[in-house]
Amino acid sequence: MNIKKHLFTLFLALGLLLSFQTKAQTINQQNFSNVRVDDLSDDQIRQIIKQIKSSGLPESQLENVALSKGMQPSEVQKLKARVETVNAKSSATGATDATLKGKDGTRSRSFEGEASEIANSDQKKTEKEADVALQALKSKIFGKELFANSATTFEPNLRLATPLNYVIGTNDQLLIDIYGYSEVSYNLTVSPEGTINLPYVGIVQVGGLTVEAATSRIKTKLSKIYNGLNSGNTKLSVTIGNIRSIKVILTGEVMKPGTYTLPSLATLFNALYSSGGPTDNGSFRNIEVIRNGKKVASLDVYDFLLRGDLKNNIRLQDQDIIRVPVYKKRVEIVGEVKRPAIFEMKDSENFNDLLNFAGGFTESAYKARVKVLRNTDTEKKIVDVSEDEFNSFEIKSGDKYFVNEILDRFENRVTIEGAVFRPGQYQLEPGLTLKTLIQEAEGIKEDAFKPRAYITRLTDDLNTELISFDVAKILNGQAEDIPLKREDVVSISSIFDLKEEYKVTINGEVRRPGDFPFSENMSLEELIIKSGGFKESATPQRIEISRRVKNSDATSKSAKTAEVFQINIDKNLSIEAAKFILKPYDIVTVRTSPGYEVQQQVRIDGEVMYPGYYTITKKDERLSDLIKRAGGLTALAYADGASLKRAGSFDTQIEKEKEKQKLEQFKKVQKDAKDSTSITLENVVTRNNFVGIELKEILTKPGSKSDLFLQDGDIIDVPTELQTVKVSGEVLSPNTVVFSNSKSFRSYIANAGGFGTKALKRRSYIIYANGAVRSTKKFLFFNNYPIVKTGSEIFVPKKEEKRNLSTGEVISIFTGIASFGAIILGVLNTIR
Repeated sequence: MNIKKHLFTLFLALGLLLSFQTKAQTINQQNFSNVRVDDLSDDQIRQIIKQIKSSGLPESQLENVALSKGMQPSEVQKLKARVETVNAKSSATGATDATLKGKDGTRSRSFEGEASEIANSDQKKTEKEADVALQALKSKIFGKELFANSATTFEPNLRLATPLNYVIGTNDQLLIDIYGYSEVSYNLTVSPEGTINLPYVGIVQVGGLTVEAATSRIKTKLSKIYNGLNSGNTKLSVTIGNIRSIKVILTGEVMKPGTYTLPSLATLFNALYSSGGPTDNGSFRNIEVIRNGKKVASLDVYDFLLRGDLKNNIRLQDQDIIRVPVYKKRVEIVGEVKRPAIFEMKDSENFNDLLNFAGGFTESAYKARVKVLRNTDTEKKIVDVSEDEFNSFEIKSGDKYFVNEILDRFENRVTIEGAVFRPGQYQLEPGLTLKTLIQEAEGIKEDAFKPRAYITRLTDDLNTELISFDVAKILNGQAEDIPLKREDVVSISSIFDLKEEYKVTINGEVRRPGDFPFSENMSLEELIIKSGGFKESATPQRIEISRRVKNSDATSKSAKTAEVFQINIDKNLSIEAAKFILKPYDIVTVRTSPGYEVQQQVRIDGEVMYPGYYTITKKDERLSDLIKRAGGLTALAYADGASLKRAGSFDTQIEKEKEKQKLEQFKKVQKDAKDSTSITLENVVTRNNFVGIELKEILTKPGSKSDLFLQDGDIIDVPTELQTVKVSGEVLSPNTVVFSNSKSFRSYIANAGGFGTKALKRRSYIIYANGAVRSTKKFLFFNNYPIVKTGSEIFVPKKEEKRNLSTGEVISIFTGIASFGAIILGVLNTIR
């Protein structure tokens, strides 16, 4: 029995091991890192869902499973969205099928509700499309924007002088002023019966009279009291005070029909604007004003829109009826006209009138013929209207006129390009020849390539052919001249277009090194002058010129690849000196003078007697020599902490670029690393430039191996003795601890709270004050920590984080364990 238990335990352990291996193999085999969800079909998405469900996992675990198999997070989100979309489609299809018919074959209520919703949705969509089409139609109807613009106003101006033809009505306020030998004023209101009660005169009928007629009547009545009115010594003025309101009725095809209350000075346009103007089916050409059952005026809005004419904009009276009938004839004109729109036409008007309404043709319009799309009783047809029919062509309602653009081609153009003084396009005149065209282009340039030029000509089937000619012979008359045709392109090349651009190169100790254009008979001295002359460090001796080899033996292994000359010239570049003539593509190198040296400087800071910059006086000058020149160390100098920073010269651009590259490289390394650091990037890069020196040994044994030679840009720092040790990284409380000789590496870690839970102890290291670094070493099972000195910094890195198993992976592992356990139990039962 005990044997069976041990066997069971052994097989269970083996099963766990095999399960982990199987899981790893499965994940490796099903690698989703290269899967692109956008390339998967809906059927493939359904298959993935089916596989997830068949494995016993809920669909909510799809994201975890996909991530565990290497799929990119962005692709996982796309997969999740696609799954929702596919499920939604399946649900919609299933719901429709399930509710279409019940078991008894009758239509179910749920389907009727859904069908109703679909119908409502379609109806809303149709209404929306209709609104869009309606708005497009409104924007095309000429004159519609006049009443649609809310910023426009046609309110009557009530501050004008009273018009003499104004008809007085009930509730009008009459201001009667008498002045001269007699002065008196009356403010009287017209009664509903149309009368006023004039003092000392009595009742006077003024209703229905114009202001001019009422003034004459009142003057006649008052002249009996004021004799000066007859002699002219007294004057009479009658004006309207408060303007009364009138009611007018707008009917027919108006946007807002009804009864409107307007000031009595309101005109027909005021009423139309208040009502929103005609509808899409309303007429703009025949708006009627009906007064007392008779039509008293007819307004054509086009008179105002096209000519600014308001002659029929009559003043309205109380109870006037404004009727806007439907349009009778309306056409559309589009294309190359200045004002394409839908216009309303009268029976007497023709296409020429329509063209005037549209502002006439544009500059690029094809005026010889206009196409018309016309509706017949059964179908559509196209009619061509020629230019001589514009004044007589009968317009029918529903016509659509198309004004096309002229052809984008030239009937008499030839072109000449290349090495002529005036290249461009020219008129093709009758009898124009090649020689004549060259003469019209002011002739050929001096650099023209004369042996061969060509004409590009269009054939009858619009293919192109090339016709070559000798420019010199054509101009000299030695060759037959060539007649030109429409769209011929004459091309005369320059000799510079047919050869590679020549240049020479100079580098080395000149002020402006680089490439320069080559000129015939260019000498070495002239090239040096073009490059700004010699630098101070240049030597005129052993100037090297390398020249291309054109006839090298391609079959020889030792064939020459370049020809090299070494030239000595006068540093003053005297013109009397012998010249070395350059050739195209020569490369000139000017060397540095052998005895020329640029001053090199170093800097020493900190606890020395005379800190600052020092110039290196000899090539083998050492650190100990610099300390002596600086007066030696002060009493507070901490020699063990002295450091040397070697980062190149202070002003060298190359060294600055290296520092930049090093910083970028460290940023990339830190981005990919898993451990954290409290040291800034700049500090780390700076420390990488430090050279660990032992200043005590250097001063004790000058000239030893540790006594380094000085280099340009060296920075030596001798600090004051530091009495602290900094602890940073994965400790519980990073801080600075007071130095003590009795404390060990672990003691300083303990002063910082001890190692953190994620500390990588065996990788701990220390950075000494002089820039030297010492790391922890492993001996058997023990960590051998480095010695701590004052001014040091202890750093503890972080362990690499391990990814936890996802829910899908855990479920798969336990599923494998359970399956293996069932196999073991089956084997044991068989043994029994």
